[in-house]
Amino acid sequence: MVGMGMIFDETYRPFFEGRSGRPLYDPEFGVCSVPLAAVATRTGRRADAYRAKAPPNLCEFVSYSSEAAVEQLVDGRVDAVCVATPDDRHFAAAKLALEAGKHVLIEKPSVLKLAELDELQRLAEDNGVLAKVVYHKLLDPDHKKLRTLVADGVLQHVNNGYCSLLEPKSIANSQFAEWITGRNPGTYVAVHYIKLIDFTFGLQLKRVTCTGQRGIVGPADGPTWDSTQLRLIYAYPDGREAAFDVHTSWVTPDNFPGYVEQEVQFRFDNGVWNGHSRKRGVECTVEGATPHSIKNTINNHYNAAVLEPWGERAQRGYGIEVIERFMREAAMVEYGGPLPERAARLAAARTLAYNDLAADRQVVAAVEAMEAILARHAAGTPDCVVDVNGPAGGLVLQVPGQREVEVLYSPAV
Repeated sequence: MVGMGMIFDETYRPFFEGRSGRPLYDPEFGVCSVPLAAVATRTGRRADAYRAKAPPNLCEFVSYSSEAAVEQLVDGRVDAVCVATPDDRHFAAAKLALEAGKHVLIEKPSVLKLAELDELQRLAEDNGVLAKVVYHKLLDPDHKKLRTLVADGVLQHVNNGYCSLLEPKSIANSQFAEWITGRNPGTYVAVHYIKLIDFTFGLQLKRVTCTGQRGIVGPADGPTWDSTQLRLIYAYPDGREAAFDVHTSWVTPDNFPGYVEQEVQFRFDNGVWNGHSRKRGVECTVEGATPHSIKNTINNHYNAAVLEPWGERAQRGYGIEVIERFMREAAMVEYGGPLPERAARLAAARTLAYNDLAADRQVVAAVEAMEAILARHAAGTPDCVVDVNGPAGGLVLQVPGQREVEVLYSPAV
């Protein structure tokens, strides 16, 4: 495990704890244990704090915390590495793990530039391992149902859509305060919906624009963004276009009634899909607790600690399921049949477009374009546009009023 912050605590920790005494099982690969073997953190404090409260059979992990922590971790006896650091550190850790021949799972966004994605893909192929990325919202029951209706032709030909994901101020002021300078919430949370759009509708990304607001988390004229409004234009093979607006923020009041505000609307030739994370039917009020330590509206689908009817305490949800799915894919590659057939199993696992790095190109392209546009905006040149797969290159930034262009990425996306 590389990184033991909020994401580790919400999803990886309950996965490892849930599987500590209950190994994975499948008729194809048999019984496969998934122990937490080692962790790499910047200071070691989070590892020490977790060890002090972890179940007894999870306390034996090795903790690395020097400048060379990740190198030390991948040199040890681990088979798979999960990267849950701030996103601008994903590439370096994933690169070291892939070079060491480890299967890798990276939190979204996988990387921030297409050139980095190219290198990780090459390393995974050269070393015969999986390189995957976590988009847990693809496993949200609502989003799975949306994709089912699209795949079955019930909802036909999406025309446009709107997505919103708002985080509380505590995200910017506490959990992510260490790395938030010079960053934007679009890179952190818009990728959930970029992937949903890309994976569900299968369109070709054509154009990216973005703007945003500053002045709360950082100076009003600085590079740190409170909120962003991203517009993505996709094209159908017949030339028709579909436009999607993705609004994100991490300055929602901390006493907002939900943990996050997530809303989508997609309009089709023959229908409309509306989804809202806080309106799934559960509302709770507890005197002296809500809406701070307990929220009024609770997303029990993503992650919920529950007391099962048979008396067992467990933690369930699609945020944890997606990690288990990766571990099953890795177990299938290594133990799902004879060794001479491993290459075929590896190739089959790489065809899974929901999480393979090879299928993450349009998402990373959108992220790279968005960050380039916001950087120009912060430097005094707003309203730039990035064209995708045009005559000048794969990602080309157009500056208003200038004939010269900046090629962000030359090959086709």
